[in-house]
Amino acid sequence: MASEGNKKKYSMWSILILNRLEKNSHLLQPPINNHCVYNEDVIVMIVGGPNSRTDYHINETPEWFYQLKGAVLLKVVDDGKFKDIIIEEGCMFLLPANVPHNPVRFADTVGIVLEQKRPEGSLDRLRWYCENCKNIVNEESFHCIDLGTQIKKAVTQFKEDKKLRTCSHCNVIASTEPDSMNDLQSA
Repeated sequence: MASEGNKKKYSMWSILILNRLEKNSHLLQPPINNHCVYNEDVIVMIVGGPNSRTDYHINETPEWFYQLKGAVLLKVVDDGKFKDIIIEEGCMFLLPANVPHNPVRFADTVGIVLEQKRPEGSLDRLRWYCENCKNIVNEESFHCIDLGTQIKKAVTQFKEDKKLRTCSHCNVIASTEPDSMNDLQSA
């Protein structure tokens, strides 16, 4: 059971996150819309929508999602099958380690994502799949130090290089923009 002092700390965290969100909403910009608010043993990020990503992130540690405002569509690849998970406002979801995932965030939505600080030698990966044959089109690996910056760099490189976007299996060129947000919301 939480002591009175801990209750005050938890309450203070809630206020700080909401205040930080108000003061830093300009930092939540596409393609990633991510702002790190705490980076010690645990990484706490505020993530807003809309985002414009087609990559699937693979993290060697679990990720905890809490949806503060609106819903998020979490696209995952589970045992080779593409699946959609909707995390409604006020709900949370724990994503196991090593599950490829693409969080699709809609306009005016806000979530909080908690991740573990990466162990030494661990690698995060960004993976793009062919829309036609589901083959892996491209994959980038990096030791995560600043997730927002590192993802943005890889996404930009992918968008700018047609060779990186060309499927080696069927020669389809991968899209650099997600499906229309209107189409996704009605799905």
